[in-house]
Amino acid sequence: MTSYSTMDSPLGVLLLVADGQGRLSHVLAPNTKGQVSSPDPDWIEDPAPFTEAVAQLTAYFEGELKEFDLPLAPVGSEFRQRVWDALDTIPYGATVTYGELTSAAGRPATSVRAVAGAVGANPLLIVRPCHRVLGANDALTGFAAGLDAKKLLLGLESRDQSLFN
Repeated sequence: MTSYSTMDSPLGVLLLVADGQGRLSHVLAPNTKGQVSSPDPDWIEDPAPFTEAVAQLTAYFEGELKEFDLPLAPVGSEFRQRVWDALDTIPYGATVTYGELTSAAGRPATSVRAVAGAVGANPLLIVRPCHRVLGANDALTGFAAGLDAKKLLLGLESRDQSLFN
């Protein structure tokens, strides 16, 4: 049975979703493009499976956690899983371009658009740090939760308050 809970964050209320084994399958910010933004009527509201996720996300937003350690269960193709795994290698406070991520995922440079699509479909915002991926020449480009949210997360990680504006 799929369960869900919510938590307040600097991005607004986050929707947390877990599979029947309590593994985190989604972390979604308000108005996340291409993703569910409200609980499915068949899901059960139960904060119990999310205690550790809420604690780690809270610590992250307070600047006390740099790497998540949670059981994850995102659903996606083998290609998407490979790209999402590559996201996990981007260190806190660092950024990479889509081209660099494409290489890290073991894909040819011609796959950069497909990689960008997989990044955009990441169901585990923040936990899988797709906000750390930039366009060519380090341009601030798309983020499913919006560019303001991306700026906020990058600012939080760099502690550069000018990025919060």
